[in-house]
Amino acid sequence: MLKKSRWAAFTLLFAFVMIMSACGGNNNNNAGSSASADPSGSAEPSASASQSSSASASAPAEGAVDTSKEVKLKMIFVGPKPVDYDSVFAEINKKLKDKINATIEGEFLDWSDWAQKYPLKLAADENFDLIYSANWAGYNDQALKGGFLELTDDMLAKYAPQAWANMSKVSWDQAKVNGKLYMVPQNRGESVEKLILYREDLRKKYNLPEINSPEAYATYLKTIAEKEKGIVPFTPETGDWKFHNLDRVLLKQQNEWNMFDLDMPFAFKLTDEKGQVFNVYNTPEFKQLATYYKDLADHNAWSKNVLNSKNDHQADFKAGKTASITHNNGTLGSLMALMRQENSPYEVALADINQGKKKSVAISTQNGTSVHATSKNPERALMAIDLLQNDRELHDLIMYGVNGVHYEPVGDDKYKALDKNPNYTGFSNWSFNSPLNRDNEAFPQEASDLVKSWEAGVYHYPLETFVFDNSKVKTEIANVGNVMLRYGIPLEYGLVKDIDKGLADLNKQLESAGIAKIQAELQGQIDAFLAKN
Repeated sequence: MLKKSRWAAFTLLFAFVMIMSACGGNNNNNAGSSASADPSGSAEPSASASQSSSASASAPAEGAVDTSKEVKLKMIFVGPKPVDYDSVFAEINKKLKDKINATIEGEFLDWSDWAQKYPLKLAADENFDLIYSANWAGYNDQALKGGFLELTDDMLAKYAPQAWANMSKVSWDQAKVNGKLYMVPQNRGESVEKLILYREDLRKKYNLPEINSPEAYATYLKTIAEKEKGIVPFTPETGDWKFHNLDRVLLKQQNEWNMFDLDMPFAFKLTDEKGQVFNVYNTPEFKQLATYYKDLADHNAWSKNVLNSKNDHQADFKAGKTASITHNNGTLGSLMALMRQENSPYEVALADINQGKKKSVAISTQNGTSVHATSKNPERALMAIDLLQNDRELHDLIMYGVNGVHYEPVGDDKYKALDKNPNYTGFSNWSFNSPLNRDNEAFPQEASDLVKSWEAGVYHYPLETFVFDNSKVKTEIANVGNVMLRYGIPLEYGLVKDIDKGLADLNKQLESAGIAKIQAELQGQIDAFLAKN
């Protein structure tokens, strides 16, 4: 009731402002078009955004947003708090204060426990205004639970005019849940297919074959385990999902499947125009993969303590403690660039062990920013998002840090990382991705070449923008999730001695948990979606 009452009051106020604006001869469309005339971000984003703090203290122009009252916004990010957070955000806040009379305080949920803390932040109705959101961070589920504020066309046109004008309709539509919008998504496409980053110097040391297949990768891991004491062959990402990054390489990519939610065991073939879903655990492909994992576990390919590890896999790789990790191309390429910048003693390389397989690109909800449903300042929150995504100075600050300290701009679209660049990395500023993004001039050419080759043959499929409404099966999904943790994860890391029995136990427990009901609901929604599209 509190959420509804507060939002009802804001809606009435918003309606009154809109009426007064119309009477004054201004409208949202005009505000939006004039604000976004220069998509580069060099022009001021809106009448309200260009007000200085001194100007905003006076009465606003008729139809403009009243920013006379200073607002302190709080935003939840995922990832570790940057070492140089204070100095960078001090600069960000100077400019936000000048433009919209607002400042931002960031709170950071470390990778080691973000998955547990993130939903609790929303469930507890804590006092904050903005939060990083993404499909992989439960965006759809949290939107349906009421954690995020619905963003209407009118709100976006008035308070985020540049984002509203610059973002494609496809991107906005991809971010909708049951026809309603709950985030300002990123405005730049990216590949999120998983790759393997490994120690090329170790591959050469033992004269191992090129790592271009699952079999070659297994050979590499086993050799490292046998001959390099003190180095863990593979370290998974801490806080990874019930289906981990290697699954996305060896199960999803390898078989050209897609999975709706990595916390549910459902997939479909990319080429299946009917979108028939199936239980991954019931397939011969998963049994084969479980056998592959058990063989690796038996040969010490990862830590015996893998299920309880809190290690930062990227930090461990950088320090030479592990011989391979998995992540997307952009993340691994950036880590390679950093290691080369710091003159790392290790030679590293990328491995695509599913060459020739269909690759897809992320939809817009891969990264985004949502307004908390209980925010007291949703209009100023949207104005901040608009500037951080579309204003050149603010975008460079939030993405790369302080010019001359953390980076130097190179032309219009690249940057050079400086010595203190590592002091401002590793957290979810990606929600502000836009055409203003700069690419690291040191980004490995081999990583760029991979992206170009994938983008030349990106595979688009009918269910690319499908969103599952799980409101009718929430209990069953929770039960299934618990079963996956208890019975599925040990199979994922080869810790079950009898694979056949392990799979039988897993699927029996899934049946009791209500997997059939979820599958029926999911398939029904898919059929309805495909019938309309």
